[in-house]
Amino acid sequence: MATMNISLPDELKQFVDQQVQEHAYGSSSEYLRELIRKQRDVEQLRGLLLDGANSGPSVATAPDFFDKMRERAQARAASK
Repeated sequence: MATMNISLPDELKQFVDQQVQEHAYGSSSEYLRELIRKQRDVEQLRGLLLDGANSGPSVATAPDFFDKMRERAQARAASK
């Protein structure tokens, strides 16, 4: 695992320490890793949403499309 040193103003350091205690993180590093993971997930989702928005209109589906999909999912779940 790589190491990164960061400098924070006292106010932000106090905030991080408070979050670590209030949310039962093991350390400030654990808290910051979680923030970074969440931001990465947000960026991935944003990219997927933009891809979808830029993909153009969807093709019309048959009225029973979702009923058939539900039936297939239920059959697959029942076979396990």
